[in-house]
Amino acid sequence: MFSTDELSSLRWDPVAGAAEIIDQTLLPHTLRWCHLESLDDYCHAISAMQVRGAPLIGITAAFGLAHAIGKDASNAGIKAASERLLATRPTAVNLRWALQQVGDAVAGLAEGERAAAAHDMAVALRGEDIANCERIGANGFELLRPLHTGDTLNFMTHCNAGWLATIQWGTALSPI
Repeated sequence: MFSTDELSSLRWDPVAGAAEIIDQTLLPHTLRWCHLESLDDYCHAISAMQVRGAPLIGITAAFGLAHAIGKDASNAGIKAASERLLATRPTAVNLRWALQQVGDAVAGLAEGERAAAAHDMAVALRGEDIANCERIGANGFELLRPLHTGDTLNFMTHCNAGWLATIQWGTALSPI
């Protein structure tokens, strides 16, 4: 598991049994962590843009679906929770993908096994995002290193590309 004190945009609090997110609507003036303790909380975090950036939205949805499966692991419950989460940002590709990953992880399992499998998948997706972004940073840095000749090196990014848009590191900004 990961520690509750590491600086990430989404972390798991095993004592509370809840994901915690940075409420990005309050930045840069206030750093506030929000516990997501219900499906409504997860849906609100996504729709109110408390979480921003495609990777973070997807991982938040994965934890939201895992939470919902812990409450109702029936096929109907999973379908209803997935539809609610998808409705928060219907065009978000990562959200749809993450919901599919969790859904696939529990498909064919007995209802009593689904909650743990869904949570494990959400944790795995979180870990994969961290590893992917770290690799982007390492590879990107090696591409940028020869361009830095002592002068200022300027960057322009599009959309949410820093670590707040992912779990850690960021995408386009991770090399710097």
